[in-house]
Amino acid sequence: MKQQTKNSLRFSVTIAVITFVLAAIFSVVSESLLSNVIWVLGLIIVLVIIFIGVTFDMLGIAATAASEKPFHAMAAEKVTGAKEAVQIIRNADKFASFCNDVIGDISGVVSGTASATVVLQIAAMFDQGDGSTIQIVLSVMLTSLVAALTVGGKAVGKYAAINASTTLIFFAGKVIAFLEQRLKIKLLPKDTRKSK
Repeated sequence: MKQQTKNSLRFSVTIAVITFVLAAIFSVVSESLLSNVIWVLGLIIVLVIIFIGVTFDMLGIAATAASEKPFHAMAAEKVTGAKEAVQIIRNADKFASFCNDVIGDISGVVSGTASATVVLQIAAMFDQGDGSTIQIVLSVMLTSLVAALTVGGKAVGKYAAINASTTLIFFAGKVIAFLEQRLKIKLLPKDTRKSK
């Protein structure tokens, strides 16, 4: 029990540190991109950030919904991504926590900040200062749009994650296999447990 609590605490601290680093990277990249583009491209960047959040949310849910059984035969035949798919499912809690809580939540925060930058860019075109009617209206409209796309996208993603969990996790397994084999980036822990 003590070891389990220790592991849980260690994982929580690790996730917090990773979140801090990734949030900083996301923010710096999005702000530097947005400061050098016109508002239309800025809006596209905001949509891309929302898409990233929705995609990772979907993968996190798929990991908890998927069964590892379909991947055992593929793993035995050494199909690329099958072994990684089994590891994702066996570590579903950590994988889901990273996808939903880290990437998903960071995307939500960054998309909100990025949309505020876009609002300021559009308001500047009308030579309107802080607190102008145009800026307030744009801010409300863009914030509402970001919220609607995020919530709507996640609702569709949840449906897809539950009904196509095997396909999604197999895709994630292939991506992880590529990163681990070609780029030598270790993402998943070794799992020595026997098949369920």
